[in-house]
Amino acid sequence: MRIDIITIHPKLLISPFEHSILKRAQQKKLVNVNIINLRNYANTKHKNTDDYAFGGGAGMVMMIEPIDNCIKALKADNHYDEIIYLSPDGEKLNQSVANQLSLCKNIILLCGHYKGVDERVRQHLITREISIGDYVLTGGELAAAVVADSIIRLLPGVLNDETSALNDSFQDGLVAPPVYTRPAEYNGWQVPEVLLSGNEKVIDDWRHQQSLNRTKIRRPDLLQ
Repeated sequence: MRIDIITIHPKLLISPFEHSILKRAQQKKLVNVNIINLRNYANTKHKNTDDYAFGGGAGMVMMIEPIDNCIKALKADNHYDEIIYLSPDGEKLNQSVANQLSLCKNIILLCGHYKGVDERVRQHLITREISIGDYVLTGGELAAAVVADSIIRLLPGVLNDETSALNDSFQDGLVAPPVYTRPAEYNGWQVPEVLLSGNEKVIDDWRHQQSLNRTKIRRPDLLQ
């Protein structure tokens, strides 16, 4: 899989992909993550990527020309299944969306900044808009890292135990059950006896019931 991330602040995105599972996924060539500096596609002397909004008002707006130049250059060499703009008012990211995107071969993630992008970018250049929550960040870089992480961990071979992702919260519409590890007793706090029984059927039933109980308490909206 190839993920190209377009940003005016490439250094913000270096760290998330240089550690742990995301680093190993790239080393194993399961995913190719490219951080694209949008300023390289600006035609002005000072590599401007933003300008004042028509009609006035506070805040700068990202210009359409550098974004169009960048996307055209990328599309000249690759076919993209999705060109995604990270936006507070986009489709809400959830596990189902991550599952869908993990089936793509190539995607572009466009990071907004300032007051956002020229509306013509949204109308003509992208295929999808995604939000990671009902709040506003200073830019789309952190959102892009979140989206990429949620996708990459689902790719075959990324996790050592590929069944691990299948047991994550929200994969079956429920939050995950509680988990425990050694020691079985600590400060008088005991691991539930059922988890020590070795009976896989009983353990699976217990975990499912715990997921239901937790979902009812913490995310009852999921049961609707």
